[in-house]
Amino acid sequence: MNSYPTPLVPPMLLTHCTVASSLGAGLPAHLTALRAHVCGLAPCSFDTVDLRTWTGAVAGVDAVQLSEPLAAYDCRNNRLAELGLRQDEFVEAVESAVARYGAPRVGVFVGTSTSGILQTELAYHRLDERGALPSDFRYAETHNTFSLCAYVRARFGLRGPAAVVSSACSSSANVFASAQRLLALGAIDCALVGGVDSLCLTTLYGFKSLELLSALPCRPFDAQRSGLSLGEAAAFALLERAPRDVPNDAVVLLGVGQSSDAYHMSSPHPDGLGARLAMQRALDQAGLVAADINYINLHGTATRVNDSAEGRAVGRLFGAGVPCSSTKGATGHTLGAAGGLEAVLSVLALRHGFMPASVGTAALDPDIAEAGPLDYLLELRNAPPQRVMSNSFGFGGTNCSLILGLAGDRA
Repeated sequence: MNSYPTPLVPPMLLTHCTVASSLGAGLPAHLTALRAHVCGLAPCSFDTVDLRTWTGAVAGVDAVQLSEPLAAYDCRNNRLAELGLRQDEFVEAVESAVARYGAPRVGVFVGTSTSGILQTELAYHRLDERGALPSDFRYAETHNTFSLCAYVRARFGLRGPAAVVSSACSSSANVFASAQRLLALGAIDCALVGGVDSLCLTTLYGFKSLELLSALPCRPFDAQRSGLSLGEAAAFALLERAPRDVPNDAVVLLGVGQSSDAYHMSSPHPDGLGARLAMQRALDQAGLVAADINYINLHGTATRVNDSAEGRAVGRLFGAGVPCSSTKGATGHTLGAAGGLEAVLSVLALRHGFMPASVGTAALDPDIAEAGPLDYLLELRNAPPQRVMSNSFGFGGTNCSLILGLAGDRA
């Protein structure tokens, strides 16, 4: 058993989590893939898309059927949410939380960027002769940003506070902060947090128009990187207030740091000032210093501007003393789900004692290394981290860094 130091905000206990991505469905599939250095990307074959790029599509999403009472929510995004919820005995964990605390005391905080916009894209293919959308199109339950949250609440009959964060690529990292605040206030006893984003034409052609898509599998932080690979994922976790004494191997949310660059709509500050501020705030909230972090799961999109800015920020704050890597070479960039997905991957690293390598990266970009020394992992490192930072930095400079750790001292 272990007692905590005194941080600015009490640690939150992460009791359960689950995930579905292009690496598979469930925690065991992801653990195996990370250990084996597997790439979940494949040449894009999504819908009618005609783009020379690679994507991280999740197998089996379209085969998922929602239960009859939830049929109104049927869209690819909510099917992907359901696929994720069904893994890792997560349904049973939520039902247990409801039994212990009551439905009004369990909140839902989820992130997404495009929600079910694919459903609207499909509806536009069926416009009638007057140009009207089909009568069976249900915007509120499928396309609307709150659709994801509404589905999850209805799925479990939850009646606590609920919110969706849509801050681009930091969406489902920021929800940890929303849940943390309400738990700390005592407004709820348990929070279901996470994120879901699914492939659609809007994001694929949108990122193409921004000239951010790579024609090859992405190579985060690599000198030859040529852009990102889009993916999709669903990731969820349950947070509760941590008792003073918890088992040594329990995973806790130690700190959350948020910031805004206020620099440019689609580019980070070139020196990573906002990213550095988010990381420092997470450390401050957790009552930690840079040397206390054992591994950093970088945002690492594989675009030149983002990787360079994050590399500068990490190099100047942590130096070469903290191993780091991006897992987007394995999963693709899952946009609004990325923060939740990478938080779950960080939980796997903590529970199973390893640091993931950067799939697809051959060598660290010397320009990044020159700006700030990094211990960038090209190979998996079998060293047990006790505290992991997970970075998520979105368009417009909406930055969020999470610190997750083991309650006990395994170092």
